[in-house]
Formats: sequence, C-alpha cells, structure tokens
Amino acid sequence: MIPKKGNFSKLWGLEPSTVFLNHGSFGAAPIAVLEEQTRIRNEMEEDPVYFVEKKMNDLWQKSILELSKFLNADPEGMVFVTNATMGVNTILRSLKLSPGDEIIVPDHAYQACRNAIDFVTGRSGARTVIVPVPFRVNDESEIIDPILSAVSDRTVLAMIDTVSSPTGIRMPFEILVLELQNKGVDVLVDAAHGPGIVPLDIRKLNPAYITGNCHKWLCTPKGSAFLHIREDKREEVNPLNIGHGYSSDLSPAEKFRFEFDWSGTRDPSPWLCIPFSIGYIGSQIEGGWDEIMRNNRNMALYGRGLLCDALDIIPPTPDCMVSSMSSVEFPWSGDVHPPSPDGDPLHNLLFDEYRIQVPIISWPIHNAKYIRISAHIYNSKEEFEYLSETLKSVLRR
Repeated sequence: MIPKKGNFSKLWGLEPSTVFLNHGSFGAAPIAVLEEQTRIRNEMEEDPVYFVEKKMNDLWQKSILELSKFLNADPEGMVFVTNATMGVNTILRSLKLSPGDEIIVPDHAYQACRNAIDFVTGRSGARTVIVPVPFRVNDESEIIDPILSAVSDRTVLAMIDTVSSPTGIRMPFEILVLELQNKGVDVLVDAAHGPGIVPLDIRKLNPAYITGNCHKWLCTPKGSAFLHIREDKREEVNPLNIGHGYSSDLSPAEKFRFEFDWSGTRDPSPWLCIPFSIGYIGSQIEGGWDEIMRNNRNMALYGRGLLCDALDIIPPTPDCMVSSMSSVEFPWSGDVHPPSPDGDPLHNLLFDEYRIQVPIISWPIHNAKYIRISAHIYNSKEEFEYLSETLKSVLRR
C-alpha cells in the first residue's frame, strides 16, 4: 500500500504511485514553476528576435539580482551556467597550472568533478591530491584536519563540497574555506547541493569561486545553475564556450558580463524562472526558506533514524552534519564496483516491486554502498516509514 503523501505534494506533478525520496539527484520542479517556464517560452516564441534583443536582458539581470540577494552575493560576480559540473569545469579549465602544482580534493567529492580535476592536472603536469576522509565521524575535526594537513607550498586550489553527493554529509565548508584561504589556497566550493539545502552567505564566506544548482533544492527547471567568481579572480576566468564577448572592446567588468551572459543561442527559461521559484516555494511555509530548510532537515533526520533502525546500525555522523539529505551504509559483502549502466540491483528492486525511488550508491573509493534519502516539503513521515519497513522485509529474504 502506497503511504500517505506530504501536505505539499499537490504542488508537484510527481507520479502518485511512486514514493519519491530522491530529490537530491535531479530535483523536481513544482507545477506552477513549469507553468511559468511555459509562459516564458511562449512569450519568447511569439517573436524570438524581439525577445532576445529587447526583453531578455532585463529579465536575465532580474534573475541575477534575485539569486544574488537570496545568497547575499555580489551580483557583478554572479553568472549562470547549466549545472554545477559546468561551473567546476569553467574554473578548472581557466586555471594556468604548472608542473608540480597541486589541487586538493576530498574523496567524498562528486566523481564528475573529480574527473575534471584529473583532466586538468593530467594535461598540465600538475597533481591531484586526494584526501581520504572517513565516512563515520564523531565531529567535524575528523574532516577538517586531514584536508588542512594536505596543504603544501605547491597547493593552488582546493575543491570543497557544501554537501557531499555520494555520502550525504554536510561538510564543514565554512571553516574549511576560511582556513584554506588563510593559508593562501584558493577554494572552489562545489555547492551542487547548496541553495535551499544549507544557509549560504557568499559575501561572508568569500570563496574565490562557488558554483551551485538551482534546479535541485530551489526547484527551478532543469539546467539552471550559478557560478560566482570573486572580484579579484574575474579577469582570469572565461566561459567554456568562447563567443562574441571574447573580442569585445569593453571594460573588464562589461566584458566579463558579456562573455558569460551571451555564449550563444540557448533556452533562457530555466534561469528566468529563478525569481518565481524562490518566491513561490518560499511562500508556502511561514518563516520562508529558513523554516523550509529546518523542516526538511528534521524530516531527513527522522528518515535516517528509521534507516539505522532497519539496518541495525548507529548513525554515521552527528546530527549537525545532516542537511536535507543523508546517507547510511547498506550491508554489503565483497568488493564494490562502479555502478552498472542498468542500475544497482537493490535500487531496481525497490522501485520495481515497491515503487520506492531512492538511490543505492556504489562507491568503490570507500568500498561501500550507501542508501541516500532526501527530504523536501512534499515528503511525509509515512514515506520514510514505508522505506524502513520495506528494507526490513528485503533483508529477511
């Protein structure tokens, strides 16, 4: 029997028969946000030339300003990219690395972004420094200390997650950014899970670079993300797609804006929906986004407690290291291999037989499998209880 949905589930078009506990993978846009996207697209297609030449710039800048306000960021350094992986690649491909230079990355990092680091270090003679960080920790120092200890006089960059995608840990990124930059190391913050899942104050954090997705926890349409570049770094960074702006005879600030804002023809509607989505979802609960993040975190903690009970394990981290997403180890014997293109067998079983959409993450780096849950306002306690009881049943097989 499919469990009761959350009170806000009616705002989303999610399949009613599916227990959707995987917001963290690709997000999910509410019906009203998709309707706003359709309205923008229809307006654009009435006269694409007029829209691009006369209307789009003001709408684009409004989105830049609203997102900058939400994240307390300098709008002059805020640009849009398709996803956080593109933001990471934009920075890495702009670096001028020398043989022997080092880039630090914890082993909890998203594999695609880790691959991007290996690509740029491999072709330049630089070195990727992978920092092993335990999954089970008692306090933040067990993450902070190994990363800071990896800094050498050749370290030029460190990439730090806000929330680790595979392991679901809320990283102590605020402390790490401060301490690493005090050591003279630029930090690239991978905030793929950032806006809407953890409080972000970019002016206060002041990283050299930070990139994050809006289509995850802010629930904008797919393909909307940001990259924020600190003022002293902007002249060093170019978009991945070199376009008309590269040869423009403009001031550095104007050229930066032109290069990133117009990299070629594309559908601007995902980014133009950002102001609507922030306001729409933020208005659903009294207290706005602060209360939404608190509620989602409490729901994730509730779900994690049920998972630990079902799997007969203790929580792997303190509660303070949980956001709206959390992973626990799934019992597994033998070696763990990269995920199959056909999907993890347990993931497939949970979906095919029980209609539960939840990721089982094979992580060979840790030789472990993790089950990761996500919570947004459309979820209910009953859905996590259903997952817990289902896992008990599956493990008895």
